Amino acid sequence: MTTRRPIQHKLVGKLTVDTEFGAFLGDTRIRLLESIDRYGSISQAAKAVPLSYKAAWDAVDAMNNLAEAPLVERSVGGKHGGGTSLTDYGRRVIAMYRAVEQEYQDAIDRLSKRLGDGGETSVRQFQTLLRRMSMRTSARNQFVGSICGLREGEVSFEVRIRLDDANEVVAVITRESAETLELAIGTEVHAFVKAPSVLIITDPAARTSARNHLWGEVTRIHEGPVSSEVTITLPGGRNVTSVVTHDSVGNLALAIGTPACAVFQATAVILAVFD
Repeated sequence: MTTRRPIQHKLVGKLTVDTEFGAFLGDTRIRLLESIDRYGSISQAAKAVPLSYKAAWDAVDAMNNLAEAPLVERSVGGKHGGGTSLTDYGRRVIAMYRAVEQEYQDAIDRLSKRLGDGGETSVRQFQTLLRRMSMRTSARNQFVGSICGLREGEVSFEVRIRLDDANEVVAVITRESAETLELAIGTEVHAFVKAPSVLIITDPAARTSARNHLWGEVTRIHEGPVSSEVTITLPGGRNVTSVVTHDSVGNLALAIGTPACAVFQATAVILAVFD
């Protein structure tokens, strides 16, 4: 009869950075950035991680949206047909992450030794607690910015969030939500918008009842079996993604480089504050 060795549990730090950039950096995305820097190609970087090509671009869009400046930039044309590269800011973010990661792991190792006095059960309980504290969202569009305007109504609050020098996002939430979030001018907030809630227009003269109009140009069109996912890059480097029908892509004559506007209602914006 073979005696099975007991499984040894080790706490391994998987760092998620929540700084002024927002909770958007993790091990997979850092490895993606490092691979982009190494290969100069999003497709090769995706294979190295590994991620699907689409998932890699989604991650790049999310990071560029949440950072104060773009971490990744695209180059179009040229002798080799263009590519993808890190900005100097992106390289500094990687260096910061790796330095903090090492300190974090050292702290986890010290904590693990202390928990070891209580046996393997204590380690497993702590691992479970960490998993439950994690948060993920299904919203395709995630932005971070500071509140630059608040207008109080009888039932709701209008919240204006400054993304950069050229763009704002307006959200309308209930009074109770505003009080719970303790919103104030200058507060950093995260704004989430589902891709199906984003409409696209191409006519600058078009008028809509939606409060949010973000102009940029189409940088990616991903066609699926039923609908298409269209990404619009704003002048500051942030991206907005919309899910539209195939007919809409054709009717609007959308193509890479087409000027387009992402339109969504203020009530479609969900806000979150991280303490």
